[in-house]
Amino acid sequence: MGVRRAVEMVLDTANRNDMSPLHTFGPLIHNPQVLALLEEKGIPVLNKVPEKGSGTVIIRAHGVPIQTLSQLKSAGFRVIDATCPKVIRVQRIIHKHAEQGYVTIIVGDSDHPEVIGLLSYTNHNGVVVSSLSEFENLPRYNKAIIVAQTTQNTSLFEQINQSVQNNYKNYLIFNTICDSTEKRQAEIKHLSTCSDATIIVGGKNSGNTQRLYEIAKQSGKPAFLIENETELDSGLLKPFREVSITAGASTPNWVIHSVYKRLETIQYERQPRIKSLLFCIMKYLLISNLYLALGAGSLCYTSIYLQGLPYDIKFITMAFLYIFSMQVVNNLTAIKSDHYNHPERAEFYQKYKFPLGITAFFSGLIGLVIAGSLGIIPFIILLVMTILGPVYDVNIIHPKYTKIPYTKIKDIPGSKTLLIALAWGVVTSFLPALFAYNSVTFDTDGIMYLRMVLTTVIMSALVFVRSAFNDIMEMQGDRIVGKETIPIFIGKDQTIRLLKAILASVFGVLWFGSQFGALPSLGFILSIYPLFLLGFIYAYDYKKILPGMKLDFWVESHFIVAGIVTVLWNAIL
Repeated sequence: MGVRRAVEMVLDTANRNDMSPLHTFGPLIHNPQVLALLEEKGIPVLNKVPEKGSGTVIIRAHGVPIQTLSQLKSAGFRVIDATCPKVIRVQRIIHKHAEQGYVTIIVGDSDHPEVIGLLSYTNHNGVVVSSLSEFENLPRYNKAIIVAQTTQNTSLFEQINQSVQNNYKNYLIFNTICDSTEKRQAEIKHLSTCSDATIIVGGKNSGNTQRLYEIAKQSGKPAFLIENETELDSGLLKPFREVSITAGASTPNWVIHSVYKRLETIQYERQPRIKSLLFCIMKYLLISNLYLALGAGSLCYTSIYLQGLPYDIKFITMAFLYIFSMQVVNNLTAIKSDHYNHPERAEFYQKYKFPLGITAFFSGLIGLVIAGSLGIIPFIILLVMTILGPVYDVNIIHPKYTKIPYTKIKDIPGSKTLLIALAWGVVTSFLPALFAYNSVTFDTDGIMYLRMVLTTVIMSALVFVRSAFNDIMEMQGDRIVGKETIPIFIGKDQTIRLLKAILASVFGVLWFGSQFGALPSLGFILSIYPLFLLGFIYAYDYKKILPGMKLDFWVESHFIVAGIVTVLWNAIL
């Protein structure tokens, strides 16, 4: 939590224009990928306090000596404290007892930045020990407190705790090891004995990552310490059937997910040729957006029957081509964030940028031709939606003429997710209905218009849920490039609650709509459909399923499922 908070604070600060120049005091965290990222974003590291300075300095997650904070402010810096709250708690315990004359004994590494910072709160009355023997060789103090570096080895602290209970009754002991560290060490002790091999992901100069590696090796089974997925050796992993993964506290999510996805690929490389081929097909259908475009066609097919419209292949083809074109363009403009969220997809779009761009252009053009064959109004609507793509990142109001922070559509938090959902609703539901109503005389009781509105809202809502759910899984990469998605704007937990509420509402509309005649009986069967997606959100929320190729495939499959259900419904009736 403390590491994630520090990274988010520095990235959010970097995305604001009124905080520059921006520095971190010392390395923000012990992770080479994050430090390389900050260097790339032009955020240098200050290793000492200059006489005079300007701009903003962010205090690293480990904290700094109390004197350093005063010196930075005196030098003229604006200071943002990203010290982990768990570390701040230890600082407060030490400061309170130091004021009362207690000696502070810190269990930790004397050269670790967190410990150096903690010592400054002891009123020059503190010592550091890194082993049981060092502790027992200390002089006997009248009164002392014992605390631990938050990422310290739990077994060492337990040994010292036992020694205190037996021999140092006048000492106060505080278990200040972060519960995340404690759980991680206990879990890897268990996992490394249950699996054939263990992979530890994290910076090789990170103390807590090294401790995890040592614990894993104690099981007597192979353990590998890697910094990213490029260090995974498929040859070395071949003999193993079950592999456990853990990561150091400072390892960002995007690195862990990349390792997990690479292991997925290695797993299928070892499968029989048919399974391996199917996995490759699945992967490239997802990366190329062909699978998603098939989902759009499938959703359009469902929408036609949900509204009771005459079937026409033109609508399905138009939806397929438009969504394919739109998504390819989105991915071409999202290569920077995909470098963190989907490295394989970023590499694919970087490598085939030109042919993919040409394919997207002609797909969009053919979609417009089909819309034109349906009438001038469908053509104009689709043309406007197509033009909105390039306009999305253009200043509608010049920044110097307004104090409003939203000068582009892109600046509005969550605008991309909302626009994508609306575009899907229009192309899969509204346009087919619009053409049909202009071509055929319907009853005048308004039921067909009600179905058009309900179906467009339902389809837009489902696509919104799918897009926002992907935004949740891509929060770190989006934050790095400065995207203000809905999860970044309102928070992950709030977004998940919102998505659950939307899916519950869609279920209600489909179920009650079909019961009271606002929708055909197909609506009753399709009410299972939002529950399908709700199940994946619950599974992700409770960590029953991890971000990877399989999750991506099943999330995108729910559009296809709607089409299959509709086909079966038509076959039965």
